[in-house]
Amino acid sequence: MKDKLEFYTVKIFIYFLGLLPKSYIYKALKIIAKLFFKFEKRRSKLTVINLKTAYPNKSEEEIRQLALSSYESVAITLAEIILMLHDRINLNDMVEDSQEFLRKMELYTKDAKNGVIIITAHFSNWGLAAEFLPFHGYPMLAIGREGNNKLIEKNITTPFREKYGNKNIYKKNALFGIIKTLKRGKLVGLLYDQKAGGENSIKVNFFGLPADTTKSLAELKLKFNPKILPVFFAREKNGKYTPIIYEPVEYTADEEVNLEEKTKKITQKYNDILEEVIRTYPEQWFWMHNRWRLV
Repeated sequence: MKDKLEFYTVKIFIYFLGLLPKSYIYKALKIIAKLFFKFEKRRSKLTVINLKTAYPNKSEEEIRQLALSSYESVAITLAEIILMLHDRINLNDMVEDSQEFLRKMELYTKDAKNGVIIITAHFSNWGLAAEFLPFHGYPMLAIGREGNNKLIEKNITTPFREKYGNKNIYKKNALFGIIKTLKRGKLVGLLYDQKAGGENSIKVNFFGLPADTTKSLAELKLKFNPKILPVFFAREKNGKYTPIIYEPVEYTADEEVNLEEKTKKITQKYNDILEEVIRTYPEQWFWMHNRWRLV
């Protein structure tokens, strides 16, 4: 009963919000984001704590403004996802310099006999990458966390992720699918910025503090040697997006003999890339996540 109530609430919310003029959708969600920041104290306090941890030299007011900006960034992302769900937004119009980005995508993914793992993060509009890449002929096996509400997953989240040819698969059942996809020389899409736990994690530095990070990516690199391709879409002041694409990360820590040290150094390399992007656009990362397990 609870799942049905949540599902229909979300469905009605998306439907009616999607009928509004575009500017109203953005305004409405920004207002909701500010209310959440003010009244949902657990998450807003965590956001502030995370930002203070990452930027110890910033003042209280700078931290507060950055926290508010990160909430606004999420609001913009949600507004754009609603517009995507209603087919009211043109993907090509959202992205600047897309031809150069697509040229590099072709260059970096062709002849990838061991497959490609595209790594990204809960950064800016991460849903845009999941739409833009398959829309232009780069469908992926998209690895995601299964939501708590099965009806929302089945009827909203999965159709959105698979709209242009991606295949959605959940983390807990992902390994076999990833290996199969890589052996076929195809693409896997992975968000790698959240905390991990248990045997699947390893502590590496992130903004100067140890953070439990998934080591699966490094292990896949060492065992199957896929191309590791970092891709991010950064939101600019004009509301459009600049695609950021790194050259494939070929580092395999050959200077180390011990497998655990190899894994740690490779994982650190991926974390360093993520940190570099976040430091350039700090307000666009999902600071609400308990990345360092500080609370």
